[in-house]
Amino acid sequence: MFAKVYSVGLFGMNSYVVEVEADVSRGLPAFDIVGLPDVAVKEARDRVRSAIKNCGFKFPTGHITVNLAPADLKKGGSHYDLPITLAILLASDQIRVNVDGKAFIGELSLDGHIRPVNGALAMAITAHDENLKSLFLPTDNSAEASVVDGINVYGADTLKDILLHLNGVTELDRAIKPDFVVENISEILDFCDVRGQAQAKRAMEVAAAGGHNILLIGSPGSGKSMLAKRIPTILPEMTFEEAIETTKIHSIAGVLDSKYPLVRRRPFRAPHHSISAFGLTGGGTIPRPGEISLAHNGVLFLDELPEFGRSTMEGLRQPLEDGKVTISRVSGSLTYPSSIMLVAAMNPCPCGYFGHPTRVCTCSSKTVRRYLNRVSGPLLDRMDLHIEVPPVDFDALNSEYKEEPSSAIRERVNKARQIQQERYKGTGISCNARLTASMLKEYCVMTDEAAEILKNAFDNLGMSARAYDRLLKVARTIADLEGMEIIDLVHIAQAIQFRSLDRKYWGVDDEY
Repeated sequence: MFAKVYSVGLFGMNSYVVEVEADVSRGLPAFDIVGLPDVAVKEARDRVRSAIKNCGFKFPTGHITVNLAPADLKKGGSHYDLPITLAILLASDQIRVNVDGKAFIGELSLDGHIRPVNGALAMAITAHDENLKSLFLPTDNSAEASVVDGINVYGADTLKDILLHLNGVTELDRAIKPDFVVENISEILDFCDVRGQAQAKRAMEVAAAGGHNILLIGSPGSGKSMLAKRIPTILPEMTFEEAIETTKIHSIAGVLDSKYPLVRRRPFRAPHHSISAFGLTGGGTIPRPGEISLAHNGVLFLDELPEFGRSTMEGLRQPLEDGKVTISRVSGSLTYPSSIMLVAAMNPCPCGYFGHPTRVCTCSSKTVRRYLNRVSGPLLDRMDLHIEVPPVDFDALNSEYKEEPSSAIRERVNKARQIQQERYKGTGISCNARLTASMLKEYCVMTDEAAEILKNAFDNLGMSARAYDRLLKVARTIADLEGMEIIDLVHIAQAIQFRSLDRKYWGVDDEY
């Protein structure tokens, strides 16, 4: 006999409806799965056989053929276990239930329990878009999938629970969209704990308000990492669309926290400098998201930037420019979004004290140049703000003065982002850092005095066209923080000040 059950396939960020067809016929006992299955799908034969027997059914003794259509797309993952099992039970006439308009996903244990899978949110969206009315999946994935409106989501713990529901014996509870809470950030992390560093904190505020990339340069112990780790406390709130897109990536990668089925706080990823290029940008036989995609709509923090591998750092260049990363493999090409705010920190030399006001640097000029040149010019050009983090003196550390808390800074950042969202409504642009070159003249209108100082800076500092664009975007953000629509001289001047350290460090002489 023949039976057909619907499921959903996943390939990168893309998902598609899969028709799981089963045919049970007379002949020598065999169990074949066709339709470009990977190893995990082929192994479903053993899991399905045991689950069927341990749930009280009889595994067919004839020739079983399971086809996963469309057959020209690679099928990967263990989530086909549940639909394959149902199709075999239907084809062998052991159950008679209506599966029209229903999709099933889930990995089976040998005793018939249903284990959670990756990518449930993406598959639920596809099931809805393809006009499927109901989705059956593991209970642990039900809250995540319930975000999608217009489709009935049912979570089940065992195969028997689904069969009892389909037969009308007992009803599974429909998953209800919960009140999604925002993950708590430790109260220890707050900008009020950062003594001094007024310019660096101002730069952090500008970067957060416009989504700009920022490079922090300073000696050991000056507070670079301390500043960077507090960025999540001042980042603007995510829109619902951003939360959905971010959650999809985390779900596909299998790093979604079950306590928070919808990511509502902007990601903050801080990989170790030993990470490979594939770990950062993504990779694998069926490419998985890398750190740069897991930080989508959030922050990617690279501490000790020169210690990262050359190929790893250079792999950032195109994603920073395009806001996406494309990975090509024999099985196909996948594109993951990577709209991130890059925060990098580094020492000015191997010993860390080049340019220090009181300590002597023990590195030679060639050693300093070699260390700094680990960060290439093209990558440096993609950093919107270059900030020096000087050592903090004793008076600032011992002061009783209460520094501004993160909540006050975040309030200003949110107001600036709201201005940007209103300005760019309908354009697909979320913040100033994402402005295209063709939009600069329309949205970055300057006074004559501002244009003149920008021209002088461009000529005297030898800026590239990219540096010009990025400087203008930073000035746009500074104006937004002050609630001004026209970019004035002071906004351009501050933006130039935030982008001049490459002349100090990367222009090191042979003797100093």
